[in-house]
Amino acid sequence: MKFVFTGRIRQKLKEKHGVIPEEVKQCFCNRAGRFLEDTREEHRTAPPTQWFISETETGRRLKVVFVEDVDEGVVYIKTTYEPNATEEKIYGKYS
Repeated sequence: MKFVFTGRIRQKLKEKHGVIPEEVKQCFCNRAGRFLEDTREEHRTAPPTQWFISETETGRRLKVVFVEDVDEGVVYIKTTYEPNATEEKIYGKYS
């Protein structure tokens, strides 16, 4: 699986959320639950926007939002940040 971080996304992750690409990759490796689809109208994409919550190697919990192109084997990272309580509750309920 290949991960794509555009320059704008890399900058946003670093400056706004304090996240580095390696942490995102660790979350994919450490994921225990399933991917959830973002069904909100303003976030709909084709292929669909998906997300999950997982931990980095240091135990930092992050919400990872991405779009996967299965045919190409590419995951486009949209954002990653520390989840709020509502996101944790949703993920715990449906994952």
